[in-house]
Amino acid sequence: MRAGVAIVEDDRAVRENLATLIRTDERLRLLGAFASAEEALREIPGLAPDLVVMDINLPRMNGIECVARLKLQLPRLLVLMLTVYEDDDSIFRALKAGANGYLVKRDAAEKLLEALQEVQHGGAPMSAHIARQVVQFFHRSEAPATEAERPSPREREILDLLVQGLVLKEVADQLGIGLETVRTHVNHIYQKLHVRSRTEAVVKYLRQGQ
Repeated sequence: MRAGVAIVEDDRAVRENLATLIRTDERLRLLGAFASAEEALREIPGLAPDLVVMDINLPRMNGIECVARLKLQLPRLLVLMLTVYEDDDSIFRALKAGANGYLVKRDAAEKLLEALQEVQHGGAPMSAHIARQVVQFFHRSEAPATEAERPSPREREILDLLVQGLVLKEVADQLGIGLETVRTHVNHIYQKLHVRSRTEAVVKYLRQGQ
C-alpha cells in the first residue's frame, strides 16, 4: 500500500516541485499540498496522511506550531520538516513538537524521497549538532550500558555515521555494505539500546559517551 503524503509549503514553486517529486515515487501517494498552516489544519486531519512534509517558515502560524497541533489530532502522523537554514533552535523545537526529522531545502531535490523512506522506517534525518542539542535537553545521566547492551564495533561505526546525519543508504555506501544489512544492524541497535527510533538511538548513544 502506498503511503499518503501531504505538503505544507508557502512558496508555490517549491510546493509544486515537491509535489512533482513525490508523484514520481510509486511508494507514495500525494493527498494534498497546502500554502499555510491554517489551511493544513483545516484539511489534513480529514485526509489522514501517513506523512507530512512541513516547511518551518510559514506566514502567520509557523510550521512548528502546526506540527504540534496536528499531532494532537493525528498522534501517529510522521512529519519531515523543511528548512532554509540549519537553525539549531528551530530544528530542536520542531523535534520536541513531534517532528520526526528535518531536511534542508537545498537538499530536497536529491534527498526528499530517501528521507521520507527513512522516516517511515523509524529514522529521523538530522545533523550531529542537532542531535547534541537534543542530548543537552536530557539532564539526567545515563546508566552505564551492560555488555549485552553495548553496540558492536560495526554497530558503533553505523551509529557514528547516523550521528553525522547520514541516511541509511549513505551509511551503506560509506561502509561498502548492503542497505538491508544496514537495516538489520539498526534493528539490533534499537534492541540493544531499548529504543524505537533513530532519534532515540542517537540520543542514547551520545549520552552514554560511546
